[in-house]
Amino acid sequence: MSTPVRPHDDFLVFGAPAIDEAEIGEVVDSLRSGWLGTGPKVARFEADFRQYKSAEFAVAVGSCTAALHLSMLAAGLAPGDEVVTTPMTFCATVNAIIHAGATPVLADVDPVSMNIDPAAIEAAISGRTRAVLIVHFAGRSCDMDGICKLCERHSLTLIEDCAHAIETTWHGQPAGTFGELGCFSFYVTKNVCTGEGGMILTANEAYAGRLKTLALHGMTKDAWKRFSDEGHRHYYVAEAGFKYNMTDIQAALGIHQLRRIEKNWQRRQSIWTRYQEALADVPATRPAAVEAETRHACHLYTLLIDEAAAGISRDAFLDGMTAENIGIGVHYLSIPEHPYYQERFSWHPDACPAARRIGRQTVSLPLSPALSDADVDDVITATRKVLGAG
Repeated sequence: MSTPVRPHDDFLVFGAPAIDEAEIGEVVDSLRSGWLGTGPKVARFEADFRQYKSAEFAVAVGSCTAALHLSMLAAGLAPGDEVVTTPMTFCATVNAIIHAGATPVLADVDPVSMNIDPAAIEAAISGRTRAVLIVHFAGRSCDMDGICKLCERHSLTLIEDCAHAIETTWHGQPAGTFGELGCFSFYVTKNVCTGEGGMILTANEAYAGRLKTLALHGMTKDAWKRFSDEGHRHYYVAEAGFKYNMTDIQAALGIHQLRRIEKNWQRRQSIWTRYQEALADVPATRPAAVEAETRHACHLYTLLIDEAAAGISRDAFLDGMTAENIGIGVHYLSIPEHPYYQERFSWHPDACPAARRIGRQTVSLPLSPALSDADVDDVITATRKVLGAG
């Protein structure tokens, strides 16, 4: 039995965040201030993110799942309405549609970009379709020219799931600003990390006001100020909302993560490029080159392991990398592979063949600014070893 690339007591955790002293100090400041819930640091993080994305309004929430759910409610989706979305995504995308009372309809992905195919969206539109929910997979922008034209032609609300795409741009325009609503994730593995957290961008002031109300029990916006040093403020419940607010402790992390976003993106980009070069000859499919006039957020680096070509199954590759003490991910099994959706919607994986193939072959290698050059070397060495490429 060969010696693992890394010792067992030095397992390389997939998606470990890069946390600096600035974040730690800001969290400590929150703890000392006594203000731990939604307050001034959340407002500051919203303002910073709005400026970074050149957006009109930004509403911080507890997760991207909350952001997606609230966005569909703000857009007025109702039972019987259909939302076309991708089968190549985390379950939260589809679950949020279900929680909003609408019906998800899947449109297959482009086999190269792994993003939802505009032609498949158009084929999925029916008389009940009210919205399109896209996902910029792995940080690569969807075809926004085609999708925006399609939504305009059919009078459909466009919602962007930008969980992977904080830094992504399409022809100079930031992801999350094309649709009526753009939703972001600050989960622990994301490019900006607050542990848990999300953000919604919109250019619609009425949407922004309702999002703030819905995110905090349906209370009138800025209700957090009822405990501020300005004196007690009465609040009013405008509708039955949710407990989806972000806290100042989370925002304390996000403020400084956002300040280092370019530096961290450059580090991830350099690792992504290193993988592309070092794995050029392995029997696996690497990510497609970045399209001209776009910016890839380099959130995930995915390989496709075709057993016929690689001589090893995807799951055997996962086991092999774990044995080398390298943590890796799977993003994602296609949505129709999961039993709940099969039972509820009678979906079958064969209905989305491109997503089915990708979902059964995909693996994600570690890609974090916290990785050292030696860590990256270990990932490359282990990948080549497990794939029999030396």
